[in-house]
Amino acid sequence: MHIIARRAATGIGSPVLTSLCTSRLTGTRRLYTMADSDHTVFNKPKVELHVHLDGAIRVQTILDVAKRRGITLPTDTEEELTQKIALEKPSTLTAFLEKFNEYMHVVAGDREAIKRIAYEFVEDKAKEGVIYVEVRYSPHFLANTQVEPIPWNQTEGNLSPDEVVHLVNEGLSEGERAFNIKARSILCCMRHMPSWSMDVVELCKKYRHEGVVAIDLAGDESLNCLANPGHRRAYEEAERCGIHRTVHAGEVGPASVVKEAVEVLKAERIGHGYRTLEDEGLYRKLLAQNMHFEVCPVSSKLTGACDPDFTKHPIITFMKDKANYSLNTDDPLILNSNLHLDYSTVHRYMGFTEEEFKRLNICSAESCFLPDEEKKELLDRLYEAYGMMTSTAF
Repeated sequence: MHIIARRAATGIGSPVLTSLCTSRLTGTRRLYTMADSDHTVFNKPKVELHVHLDGAIRVQTILDVAKRRGITLPTDTEEELTQKIALEKPSTLTAFLEKFNEYMHVVAGDREAIKRIAYEFVEDKAKEGVIYVEVRYSPHFLANTQVEPIPWNQTEGNLSPDEVVHLVNEGLSEGERAFNIKARSILCCMRHMPSWSMDVVELCKKYRHEGVVAIDLAGDESLNCLANPGHRRAYEEAERCGIHRTVHAGEVGPASVVKEAVEVLKAERIGHGYRTLEDEGLYRKLLAQNMHFEVCPVSSKLTGACDPDFTKHPIITFMKDKANYSLNTDDPLILNSNLHLDYSTVHRYMGFTEEEFKRLNICSAESCFLPDEEKKELLDRLYEAYGMMTSTAF
């Protein structure tokens, strides 16, 4: 999601879901929760490309870290804190952003917490059947020194954005070994903080051989690159150095934001991209270019990015047009969701089949930011698991 000023240096965090749905048979409204995803509709290996680390923290971990650090929270039970953090019905970006203020101050600036959330993230993804994941985050939002302003009303400490990346890399790497999946990371620039962007691309360059595979731009889509040239300069440097590039665009912002992402920032993938459909010419052009869209069904409903009626979702057009896209959770903490819920949602309300799930995961692997040799290995694993022994060439 991160359509927004997601991550105003005042507070930000992660997802939990309980969304109101309407039965197509009865027209009645009921709560659609994670219990609905208990039945796994696609019990095969999956690839996930768009999920925010600080939006995927375990509630129990927040409670544990708060207790260790002596930080008082409004409740000390997992159930009550989940209710406090979770969005329970389709809302607004503003309401979504406010949820991060509930817990980000607990984990930011704490070395043990940051490494722990990265490790636990990998474990959670493994349980969802993910064999490859790219997780993104803003190093500056987890730091408390060498960042201006210092986020989450923290006092200055000694944890820099550079060390944050090192800690996340360590946690992901240990999780990979423990849970037998592959995890890589994407570092986020924030639209409202162009002064951070060159720092982000330098961190991408420094850690490109230690798990960082790309740069991202998230936040308020009304803040364009013409008015904030720091982002354009950072992306030009990323392209010059061979750093992969994705951009949040067309989530709530107009199709022109997608066009800027592709033409100015040279994005190789688009985060969300739903509003691309408002510009038929642009959409057809990106289809022809095989542009990858990182779509997040449950997120797009609860943040107000798309019509709350799933049967009218832009993803249906992507599916029918055989577009290149992936299914992702975005911020499962604040959405109280998991990847199974996104899959069961599109199966139940959008008519997705097992064959489409296989196709979109192949697309996801083909569009991931792994080196070619590792990408081929990933594709071979999927083809074997899906009973599609097709050779791949790069």
